[in-house]
Amino acid sequence: MEPLQKKAAARTGSARTGRPYATSRPVLERLGFELFARQGFDGTTVDDIADAAGIGRRTFFRYFASKNDLVWGDFEAQLARLDALLAAADPDTPMMDAVREAVVEFNRFDPALVPWHRQRMALILRVPTLQADSAVRYASWRTLVTEFAARRLDRPASDLLPRLIGGTVLAACVAAYEQWLTDEDADLSDLLDLAVRQLAAGYGDLGSG
Repeated sequence: MEPLQKKAAARTGSARTGRPYATSRPVLERLGFELFARQGFDGTTVDDIADAAGIGRRTFFRYFASKNDLVWGDFEAQLARLDALLAAADPDTPMMDAVREAVVEFNRFDPALVPWHRQRMALILRVPTLQADSAVRYASWRTLVTEFAARRLDRPASDLLPRLIGGTVLAACVAAYEQWLTDEDADLSDLLDLAVRQLAAGYGDLGSG
């Protein structure tokens, strides 16, 4: 029997014995990450992930628009969470302190999820074929910080200073993540806190309430 025929037979057999189908985003993410770890991101296809989950390509695309999308997870929900954290900042808290607190809280994870998050960020920051997609998503993240800074400074978001703050906060966070990926003993929250504190020192008391 040819390999593809074996695969089809296996899938038919699984269906007959009631094999549970993976029809949730978290399960598909987990299976995808397991395959990326074994085969590499570029060596893993959507079909590989769908087969591992016991579903078809069409079902996979109900949950993720692409393989890249799976790596980022529910990014829109995460953006909404960051936006909410920034919006909830005390107006009397200095702007950069408010940004730092929101960023640290945004990147706080249950210890059980940290290994998965580490793998996710290693893919995002290190796989060349993900870089173009990452740039688009980083821009959305950066925009939230830029708009927050613009509101605090009472300036248009198109002004240089809010743009500078959004861009440098993103750069500080990426630097913290890169350090975290190279040092398994490092604490991500501590690194992010330090990175944004050092950045804030350069902005002084800009945007204080």
